[in-house]
Amino acid sequence: MLDAKRLERLRRQIAASFFCLATILGSQAVSAQEFYGPAASNPHIGGTLTMGSLLEPPGLDPFHQGADARIRVTVLMYQGLFYEQASGEPIPLLAESYTVSPDKLVYTIKIRQGVKFHTGQTMTAKDVAYSYNYIRDPKNGSPGAGDFGAVKAVDVVDDHTVKFTLTEPNVTLPMTLGNKYGAVVPAGYFDAPDSKGKMNQVSVGTGPFKLVEFKPNSNLMLARNPDYWEKGVPYLDRVNFVFLPSSASMLVALTNKRADLAVLTRPQDVKQVERVPGLKIERWPSLNQKALDLGSEYGALSDVRVRQAIALAVDKDEIMRAAIGGLGQTIGTMVAAMQDRWGVPLADLPNQKLDLERAKKLLADAGYPGGLELNLTTIIGYDWMDPAAVTLREQLAKVGIKLNIQRIDLGVWIKNFQSKQMGLTFNDWATQPDPSLLFYRHFHMAPKGADFRNWKNEAASKLLDEGRAESDLTKRKEIYFKFQKELATSVPTIMLFSADLITVRGDRVQNYAQHPTGWYYGLARTFLAQ
Repeated sequence: MLDAKRLERLRRQIAASFFCLATILGSQAVSAQEFYGPAASNPHIGGTLTMGSLLEPPGLDPFHQGADARIRVTVLMYQGLFYEQASGEPIPLLAESYTVSPDKLVYTIKIRQGVKFHTGQTMTAKDVAYSYNYIRDPKNGSPGAGDFGAVKAVDVVDDHTVKFTLTEPNVTLPMTLGNKYGAVVPAGYFDAPDSKGKMNQVSVGTGPFKLVEFKPNSNLMLARNPDYWEKGVPYLDRVNFVFLPSSASMLVALTNKRADLAVLTRPQDVKQVERVPGLKIERWPSLNQKALDLGSEYGALSDVRVRQAIALAVDKDEIMRAAIGGLGQTIGTMVAAMQDRWGVPLADLPNQKLDLERAKKLLADAGYPGGLELNLTTIIGYDWMDPAAVTLREQLAKVGIKLNIQRIDLGVWIKNFQSKQMGLTFNDWATQPDPSLLFYRHFHMAPKGADFRNWKNEAASKLLDEGRAESDLTKRKEIYFKFQKELATSVPTIMLFSADLITVRGDRVQNYAQHPTGWYYGLARTFLAQ
């Protein structure tokens, strides 16, 4: 079932298609058949699919909640102007078509007509302008605000047209106008004081599914949106995300057919279900990365020599084997699916090879000849982090660094993330397939970027500005090569590996395609065989 040769062929095909995208100019339109995965020729309509999950979203607010566990499910309820195809191309979703001015500073977007919100209201350009103006305003506290730093204004042209005016060219704008952060919601929605919390009770998006209930520590139920603008979609009546306390309970649920579909992250779990009748295992290429973040606000980590020493003491391959049994790919400064096009070869990056003696010297030069003690934060429910933490502790001990492992809830971790008090922590996140969307918000200095790790690197920020504006692919690649070398030299983060996405489904689950981001877009075109 786990055919390595087939996986490698698939990975190369997708990696090649990810980066065929050049600057998108002129008018664009697309068939709805491309949204959310492959259309089924004769799907059975109806039924409830139960999806097992070890991760519970801290909340369902796509504007203010940054957890990847949230994004995975809210993409089914909320939509942006564009959809990110698995091939990496942004295609109009709530947009219908668009044009770009010759100076690349004005995007005029025609919006899809006849779209209704889950509230029953008809979507207009006023709603679109309100939604994107809200998310881009840093006073509103969206973790995605930095992605819109180049947007000067979003204006209504008429009921079905909006205009985005930029301060500088930004070739990633169409991809940014998706729904990782934000979406199109009714104008004025956030005027109500209880609006943010209410998103955990009632959805107000335009997506194929509506929220039925969200019970913490229990389940999240979605139902078909009967007014969805694409007729015949979704195929399912309901999707029930059941939050399970452990991998053992997940395996029991899959084996006993109480769960129809799940994403597995531990190699031992994959092996346990490989030969269970009626279950099918599939591996999918990923835009995800597992990383070790080094917040410069945290004590000794403010010294670049300490961060470099940690990088030189880390054996990424050993951590990946411990964490996911080798079901992935070690990386340097680029996620695996983007490495061929955008990544600097690992041999050309500094601080990638294990060098314990140099690490000890750097620590001594930084004032820690006898070593030091650090706390490592991991997130409860991210199973790969537990064995990875133990392995990392053993590795750092060899250079005199004592590591204390602290496991915290995802909600607490998110608060640390948003307040830029990350310290030394494991991270787990996916990107859209463009280097600006991978790097800019995370690593650019404030206020244009969020600089979550308090890196405050002026040279790197300048390169990120240049890369976002450059439309020539050769020149753009050169810029991001320089940035990645600075990232590897200064070490605000250590990208460890990209894990393959592994899904397990019962044999009645048909037409599910796992999006490389790890988000559950594919459920909109999944059906249950009779």
